Amino acid sequence: MSFSISGLPAEDFLPLFDLSDEALKARGVIRKTVSAKPGFPCRITLEDAEPGETVLLLNHESHKTDSPYRSSYAIYVRENASVAQTFTDELPPVFKGRPIALRIFDKGGNLIGADLDMDGELAAKIERAFNNPDATYIHAHNAMHGCFAAEIRRAS
Repeated sequence: MSFSISGLPAEDFLPLFDLSDEALKARGVIRKTVSAKPGFPCRITLEDAEPGETVLLLNHESHKTDSPYRSSYAIYVRENASVAQTFTDELPPVFKGRPIALRIFDKGGNLIGADLDMDGELAAKIERAFNNPDATYIHAHNAMHGCFAAEIRRAS
């Protein structure tokens, strides 16, 4: 089963990049300078930001649904990210070396399954999840911190 993993659209965050730290703070956003790699996973490029780069830490509604599974949490985005990256039948760099939790949803936004990868079998677990015809999309989360990592869909 072919799958596609996409970063968040950069244009959703572009208006924030030119704001002052004070204006960001008023919106609950924090500008940070990356101090280590890994540690600041960009949700647009699906790569860890490099030390010295600037990222924004903000709350992001990752699961906009009318179901009880509506969800938002903190994410990082790089200030120099201009294009969302998409990976087809391969895992993005930001997944490597991290335990990833999978939340499997149906077309109504209801959770129909979940899985956890701590042993390097994430691609196989994604494919297995999509063997269920009711599985419409999967949200990957960093298992330790709980933050949204990316959305996974069947590739067309």
